Amino acid sequence: MEVEITDQSAPLTSADGTLLDANGSAHGPSRRKESAKPTENIFLFYPNLVGYSRIILAVASLHYMPLHPRTCSLLYSISCLLDALDGVLARRFDQCTRFGAVLDMVTDRCTTACLLVFLSSAWPRWALLFQGLISLDLASHYMHMYATLAMGNAGQSHKKVDESRSRILNLYYSNNKVLFLFCALNELFFIALYLLSFSSPILSPALLQQGSDSKGSSVQPGNPAHPVPSMLFASPYSAAALELARANKLDSFWPWVIAGVSFPVMAGKQLINVLQLVKAARWLAEGDAEARRVRAVSMRKGL
Repeated sequence: MEVEITDQSAPLTSADGTLLDANGSAHGPSRRKESAKPTENIFLFYPNLVGYSRIILAVASLHYMPLHPRTCSLLYSISCLLDALDGVLARRFDQCTRFGAVLDMVTDRCTTACLLVFLSSAWPRWALLFQGLISLDLASHYMHMYATLAMGNAGQSHKKVDESRSRILNLYYSNNKVLFLFCALNELFFIALYLLSFSSPILSPALLQQGSDSKGSSVQPGNPAHPVPSMLFASPYSAAALELARANKLDSFWPWVIAGVSFPVMAGKQLINVLQLVKAARWLAEGDAEARRVRAVSMRKGL
């Protein structure tokens, strides 16, 4: 009878390759424990830090907005330009996050809305139009984001639009150059309107009530007979007082040029907002119809 001799010097191992001692238990360094990886602080990612700086610059621009057009325009423009930098950093350092995407979108919507609110007061005759643009911008992006979360794949970005659903939205969101061009010129048009509120003559002369003793005087700034604003207005912060303070502060040539060049792209951006709103509404309606169909089928099977 042949006896099989086992090599006692060979190390004992378990099925998963773990070294065992003579009693069959794992021993020594073979029991490997993965060191706990420190949790990443999403709030301190580079693109999110850029996002915080955008908010600070936007708030600062709002502070200077009523009476300081140059400072306001500079701060506001830098805040808008940084919108391109955070995307570059996110891709460069692999720090694309849902928080960063939402932060970026909320900052864009809020800064544009604040500027349009100011334009509504600076151009009161067009206030309804500016209010409509605010509503369209917010509704379009909210419904598009909600539709993507509700109907899209898990973790799908709102910028990932299937070409079969909309070729225009697919091109708009997938091409970074196209997206930047539309967003930049859209904001540039509104900045030009903001500057025109300082470069035009007084927009609503009817707000200025001159007394009977003001014959021969003028309310235009720079006129020797220009009355002290406190003599015209009960409050230096009233709409009329601020309007008088803004009048003729800047030359209107370049604001008109900027407005003329950027207007077609701004109009196109609003059409894209309308398309985005309609497509998102249809997508949600398709999901509701499918859910009702599945529920009806399950109820018939249950009978």
